[in-house]
Amino acid sequence: MTAAERKPVALRGRAIAKRFGSTRALSGVDFELAGGEIVGLMGANGAGKSTLVNILVGATRADAGELSLDGNPYRPSTPGEAARAGVVAIHQATDRAGAPGLTVAETLLIDRFANGRSGFFLSPASIRRQAAAIAEASGFALPLDRDFADVGPAERQLIAIARALASQARVLILDEPTASLSTAESERLFAILEGLAARGLAILYISHRTQDLRRLASRVLVLRGGRAAAAFARPIDFSAALEAMIGRPLAGAHIAAREVAGEAALEISALRLRRDGPSLDLAVRAGEVVAITGPLGAGKSRLLLTLFGALPIVAGDIRLDGRPWRPRNPADAIAAGVHMAGEDRRRTSLAPADWPGGTLSAAIALPHLRRWFPSGFLRAGVERAHAVGAIRRLGIRASGPDARLDTLSGGNQQKVVLARWQAVEPRLMLLDEPFQGVDVGARADIAAAVRAQSGVATLIATSDPEEALEVADRIVFLDDRGLRPFSAPTADAGLAASGVSS
Repeated sequence: MTAAERKPVALRGRAIAKRFGSTRALSGVDFELAGGEIVGLMGANGAGKSTLVNILVGATRADAGELSLDGNPYRPSTPGEAARAGVVAIHQATDRAGAPGLTVAETLLIDRFANGRSGFFLSPASIRRQAAAIAEASGFALPLDRDFADVGPAERQLIAIARALASQARVLILDEPTASLSTAESERLFAILEGLAARGLAILYISHRTQDLRRLASRVLVLRGGRAAAAFARPIDFSAALEAMIGRPLAGAHIAAREVAGEAALEISALRLRRDGPSLDLAVRAGEVVAITGPLGAGKSRLLLTLFGALPIVAGDIRLDGRPWRPRNPADAIAAGVHMAGEDRRRTSLAPADWPGGTLSAAIALPHLRRWFPSGFLRAGVERAHAVGAIRRLGIRASGPDARLDTLSGGNQQKVVLARWQAVEPRLMLLDEPFQGVDVGARADIAAAVRAQSGVATLIATSDPEEALEVADRIVFLDDRGLRPFSAPTADAGLAASGVSS
């Protein structure tokens, strides 16, 4: 889009600055969003992206600088005030999109309830009818009658997007919107966003996925260390953008796969995750990293949860180190050296900041308390020693072992989760979407730490084949026909057959 073709600026920031204590989160950032364009925002975890978004939607006040919306001063004091002005953000933490106890249909109507636009007397049929209209307009098939607490990260993401689209936003900010979406769902979202931009909506698209930005963005702004490090217009040089983002030359993205010899640590034979599901066979050797990719809903997470004892085995056999393995629960699995980092780290791995387990050292120690402290008396020095080692080994950016988890960026939180399960060497490591919302630099650190686990069999579930290529010795594809070796034609055929996953 040339300067002559650009539409009037919808949202502009000048010299935006913000400090949290001694930490400078933003230092004089300039940006602008014009109606009708999709601008990509890139930055490593901790670069200041979330702080900038929070300022734009009124969740945080800037210390200095000016914001304007359509040429008028803009300084929202709450997200509600920002939304009424037409600026809406969809955050990476999808659990904010609704609340347990509400159906998906009721969740889609929350904004109408709050604004009094839904009427005083609403029957369940009326709620469902209005929600169905919102879902249809967004282009997503949503489980309207299901409790919000029972839907997965992907469906919560779709719900959040549908709510934002229904609010008639003029400026839409999306933070890693495709992190939990299948390829088909992502393509549908891209088409919707392009249609909204064509109608004059200004869109700020935050992502670590260069394929998303290559597909959508007319421009890209790169933040590093709280400053605007670089800006790129089409054709965007993503190699230069990534180097500007991490502040160093970009190493080769794909690792050299290893041929791992020896006995299988994990063997799956004729395993069924559902009674009507395919029969699965897989072997993972000690020291080998195997990634499972495929469409959303194919069963990647279900397979890992079954191996971890969180879901029952429907049929088939599992062997661990040559012996039958049938865990009754996750405690059984942990005791046997089977460790798992769940897909949604906020819901499955991290305690709230004000809980005893809300610090870096406590989060790492949590599942190992009985082993480390059999007498029941906790020793802070032991917890801190493990945390210090993890900070050094994984390159965790934190003030120290006692840092609160809510002060860490997404990538550093994910490193803490990995450090927890590496604190006691596992026999089998299960990682579900370990790179979700993680920048390229942190992703490389995590991949290196995973591959450095000598003698540990590692099984990774990821919906992104590019991420699989960065860490795995071997990749397998899972869909409704079962597991088979991964290749580009295999993936294309599987995704085409699956359509939009649920």
